Amino acid sequence: MALPADDFSEKLSAAVRWFWKQRLKQANAQGGNEDSLDRGDRRAVTGGKHLDGFRGLVADLLIASGLNRATIYWRTKTELPGWFRPEKNWDLLVVADEKLVAIVEFKSQIGSLGNNFNNRAEESIGNATDLWEAYEHGGFRLSERPWLGYLMLLEDSPSATRLVKTKQPHFGVFPEFREASYALRYELLLTKLLRKRLYDAACLIMSSRVEGLRGAFREPSSELAFRPFVTSLLGRAIAVAQSQPPGPLQPPKIEIGPIEDDPSVQNPSANGDQ
Repeated sequence: MALPADDFSEKLSAAVRWFWKQRLKQANAQGGNEDSLDRGDRRAVTGGKHLDGFRGLVADLLIASGLNRATIYWRTKTELPGWFRPEKNWDLLVVADEKLVAIVEFKSQIGSLGNNFNNRAEESIGNATDLWEAYEHGGFRLSERPWLGYLMLLEDSPSATRLVKTKQPHFGVFPEFREASYALRYELLLTKLLRKRLYDAACLIMSSRVEGLRGAFREPSSELAFRPFVTSLLGRAIAVAQSQPPGPLQPPKIEIGPIEDDPSVQNPSANGDQ
């Protein structure tokens, strides 16, 4: 499935623009500034809708992939069994003919880099490890190995790109991490997750608060760019579509759950801003 360069780039910019507009809207609604949204566990609750532009773009591409009798679950029915824990709520699931096709995690990191990088690393490693153990022990019935992807939007700021010293009281850290910025640490993390095959594809997008409102972004690593990320996902979807048994032709549908913390926010379309 070919991805038109111009149209694809415009839709990706729209997803970036949606992200920053939702953060700004929420900051105004709470009568504060964006820095106040970076504090505490509140970020984990309110961050969901900010990345809906990326979810919408991924969903649109999956719908065009040729999958039949498939459902894309988004904020509803996204729980999967774990091996070390009963279940895990993922960000987006694709199920076709009652088989698990793909799983995508969408994350962002805006401010509070020193406090949250290790948390993000532990989450991404632990979630994937738990998923593959559950898969190996038959947690997804007759499903073939599902596709697993991870997308991170990181604020492009001086705090993200400046050198960061490491603490080595007993043993030296690996050379690539010495004085590596948080942006480079994320790049190393996602690259290593791919090398270990914990994820099938990963994406790192960087965007600043000011330029992001205009849809501007950059991709520090070509291997972790959005295009190869979704190309890998679509390759999996197309392969599944070609192997599906005969049956009624039913294009993929989307089941989207409500935004619990702000019901007034509508679901975005990847075709533009709302």
